[in-house]
Amino acid sequence: MRSRSEGREEQGARARLWRWGFYLLTLIIILLLVAVGLYFFERLKPTGPKQIVQSSVEEIERGRYLAAAGDCASCHTAENGAPFAGGYQLDTAFGTLYSSNITPSEKFGIGRWSKDDFYRSITEGVSPVHRNLYPAMPYPYYANITREDSDALYAYFMSLPEVNIAPPSDQLTFPFNQRALLMGWNLLFYDKTPLPTTSKGDSPLWKRGEYLVNTLGHCAMCHTPMGQFGNIDRDKMFQGNVVGRFLAPDITAKGLAERGWTKEGLERYFSEGIAPQGSAFSDMYLVVHNSTTHLVPEDISAITTFLLGDVPPKAKMIVDGEVPMNVPGYDTYLNLCAGCHNINGEGKPNVSIALVGNSTVMNPDGHNLIVTILDGLPWQAFPNDERYQAMPGFASEMTDSEIATLINFLRIQWGGLPGNVTEKEVSQLRNR
Repeated sequence: MRSRSEGREEQGARARLWRWGFYLLTLIIILLLVAVGLYFFERLKPTGPKQIVQSSVEEIERGRYLAAAGDCASCHTAENGAPFAGGYQLDTAFGTLYSSNITPSEKFGIGRWSKDDFYRSITEGVSPVHRNLYPAMPYPYYANITREDSDALYAYFMSLPEVNIAPPSDQLTFPFNQRALLMGWNLLFYDKTPLPTTSKGDSPLWKRGEYLVNTLGHCAMCHTPMGQFGNIDRDKMFQGNVVGRFLAPDITAKGLAERGWTKEGLERYFSEGIAPQGSAFSDMYLVVHNSTTHLVPEDISAITTFLLGDVPPKAKMIVDGEVPMNVPGYDTYLNLCAGCHNINGEGKPNVSIALVGNSTVMNPDGHNLIVTILDGLPWQAFPNDERYQAMPGFASEMTDSEIATLINFLRIQWGGLPGNVTEKEVSQLRNR
């Protein structure tokens, strides 16, 4: 028979169990209510009146130019879609994002946004109604955009034809589909201090270039390594970063010079998409096509001055020499590549780019050269009626060993680099 003390202890244990059960149930209910509240809060839409914007022609044209400098079209226009109507697919480690509609549509775009709403959105990443934007929208880079430029951009976008199309819904895994988490991301990673610079200069041209590159152009977003949560690594500015299938290469002054880039070459590249050091491809083709080719020569010069510095480093030069016929990789080059790129690697106008002194061939990191040979490149058009034919991919025709041997031939012959690309590197990118 149990004692009274044992009975009291059992009753106390039951009471504690019920009490903790009550606390747990209360916590679950609170969390469910918060989750439901966030679900509906994140789907709120602006309910204010449609904004009627009266802007001068000059301000609208200034906004048009700034939108080109900011490369807004590349991300806010889907393939074969209406300009700035959104829907461009952005694949991330957390799922798929789709860019927003930034036409004056009342229901699907920014038609109900005020100038203040727009400014807060692009500089702080918060749009009406207190809706946090994912940092795929480069607000951490636009943080220091001037209010005058923001208002001009707003005037331009509000002058566009309305496109009443809703972009596809984002497809993100839990918990990354909860925008409330972005408040924590901003606390940890949002930094309005100017980005570090990787070149030396203090001229007006260099300072203008800093604004174009680090703020409007948000070049660091692709060309700088990021942390696992999409935060920029400020200690490795412009040192290169893999974006999708390709590598956005090192664009520090030193990195550019090592790949043969001169100020004149860069200016031609940004103006036309083609230079002696190579042509734009992959995402950079969109940047050149939608952005830099629309800039005035003074701003092109400012960009290149900032990247290379007021006193550019001496660029590495490759002197074309006779191609040895008895080295590994030459037969493969002769059979598969020479028809378009010529036996001496000089390329052919409106057919293919030169390989002699090509910045991709000269890149110590063989990533882009490997991917290009595996996947090929699409047909491309450039200003001044220049065209480059599509390059076929050779993934199904060549083994990893054959590709590595061919790449090492190119690096040694026309890149001034050691032939140290391995089969393992090719295999890793083939299966990525």
